[in-house]
Amino acid sequence: MNDNTEVTNQTEVQMRKGVLVYCVLLLLKDGSVYSSEIIRSLREAELIIVEGTLYPLLSRLAKDHLLSYEWQESEQGPPRKYYQLTEEGHALLVELKRTYTKLHNSINTLEKGKKS
Repeated sequence: MNDNTEVTNQTEVQMRKGVLVYCVLLLLKDGSVYSSEIIRSLREAELIIVEGTLYPLLSRLAKDHLLSYEWQESEQGPPRKYYQLTEEGHALLVELKRTYTKLHNSINTLEKGKKS
């Protein structure tokens, strides 16, 4: 692996980490979601590889009162924990959308180059 590939891989990991909270909140914006569904959606979007990345994040977001959860009985085994946004979580989602849009627009401006 050459130096550029290593730098690219490290940068990609950091970029994914940087948007992970926003992406998790987006997945929960319409209601309760089981953690396995969150993992599947993030994997499909190529944003997460390992489950060990998500569970600490969900715990931290719940501790910060951005998510709540409830246990629901499952026909396929033990009860499942379903996560949903709190009022504070919805407010953060609005703020993060604004921040992401601003960042995206700034990057687009840089990609287009200076206007003469």
